[in-house]
Amino acid sequence: MFSLTVAAIVFGVIFIAELPDKTALASLMLGTRFRASYVFCGIAAAFAVHVVIAIAAGSLLTLLPHRWVQGVVGLLFLAGAAMILWHHDGDDDETVSAPKDQSFWRVAGSGFMLILVAEFGDLTQIMTANLAARYGSPLSVGVGAVLALWAVAAIGIVGGRALMRRVPLPLITKIAAAVMVVMAGFSLYEAIAG
Repeated sequence: MFSLTVAAIVFGVIFIAELPDKTALASLMLGTRFRASYVFCGIAAAFAVHVVIAIAAGSLLTLLPHRWVQGVVGLLFLAGAAMILWHHDGDDDETVSAPKDQSFWRVAGSGFMLILVAEFGDLTQIMTANLAARYGSPLSVGVGAVLALWAVAAIGIVGGRALMRRVPLPLITKIAAAVMVVMAGFSLYEAIAG
């Protein structure tokens, strides 16, 4: 069953966590070199694949007892907050070689492969799995996560430079970490009290 509330919560959490990630920078770089619509199609397809994998992993977690799931999810959110605070040390240089021809399939394929490889096991994929386990609503979590990832990619492609000039990256990183700590608190509370 679809829950608009869960989808909105997931959208907010994933959107904030993905903004300071390498994907926004990769999207910006690809968008400045190639046709934006081609780049977006490739990136969007890669994110859809990642969300399906994350939802499947999160759904497997729901087979465990509820208190255990909430405890594991809470600890993973805390680990994610720590990762996002201490991981941004300038090693986010993702490169992709420019395709010789600028056809749709070449450009979209380059974007797809870059994101597919760069985002595998990434923080937002892990967070999506955690949210799927927490809410037990795969469709709602999937829709929220995909829309958030697509929104960040679109911002990166179209207006990444303007956003980064107006909102400092360290502030975005701190907001994402704070949201994850709050989510960890809720999950750990449910594990202990529940």
